[in-house]
Amino acid sequence: MQNQLPEYELFAIRYAERDARRSDHFIGGDPHDGPMPMDYFVWAAIGRERSFVIDTGFTAEVAAARGRRHLRCPAEALSLVGLDRTTVADVILTHLHYDHVGTFHRFPKAEFHLQEKELHYTTGHHMRHPFLARSFEVEDVVGIVRLNFAHRVRLYNGPVELAPGISLHPVGGHTPGMQFVRVHTGRGWVVVASDVSHYYENMESGRPFTAAFNIGDMLDAYDALRAAAPSPQHIVPGHDPLVMRRYPPPRPELAGLVVRLDVPPQG
Repeated sequence: MQNQLPEYELFAIRYAERDARRSDHFIGGDPHDGPMPMDYFVWAAIGRERSFVIDTGFTAEVAAARGRRHLRCPAEALSLVGLDRTTVADVILTHLHYDHVGTFHRFPKAEFHLQEKELHYTTGHHMRHPFLARSFEVEDVVGIVRLNFAHRVRLYNGPVELAPGISLHPVGGHTPGMQFVRVHTGRGWVVVASDVSHYYENMESGRPFTAAFNIGDMLDAYDALRAAAPSPQHIVPGHDPLVMRRYPPPRPELAGLVVRLDVPPQG
């Protein structure tokens, strides 16, 4: 029954940012172009018996190469919510873009949870196309392949319940193996969309993000997010600065760094 499920504390940690414009984020541009900055997050679901890190961000070196402002190491920043990267046992990778897998090597004890289709995609013929390959770092992909040989990657072919109150839902669209995460919290099920919807506005307006492998799948994925959540207020997009404004920090000194997603949004 629902009330028997564990309730996880759920946090978003902001580790980088970049300036951008509205036309960068909607296929076909935007008739009212203007500034629309992007935040970069990792997420942590902390339970009494088991905790999960969702995505691992990127390194300072990659930030410099790609022109992003690196604010803090995402792996080290997990200490802000009480997690030690050196002992983390479970890391969910929503997909393998550079900003979601880049510090994988800083989790020496972790098993990584990934859709098998994503690994096939990143090691298959589509990476011959610069337009698709540009969102990946070769060393990240090679590193995950090495971890797979080391029996540290758990590959899935469809939705799966990782643990009571934690489930993975593949939808494709942004990448073929894109998946979102459903987390049971004190306010019910919260859906960590990651890049299924970069901004609230992508999903709400039905206008897909510019980095898309399959536009139709991306539009269908917005419907899947809504079907998995009790309400739109239970869906958390992957890059929207509004997340930091709508949710409170766990402690005053963490304002601007970390917000709680297991409480209702404030706006």
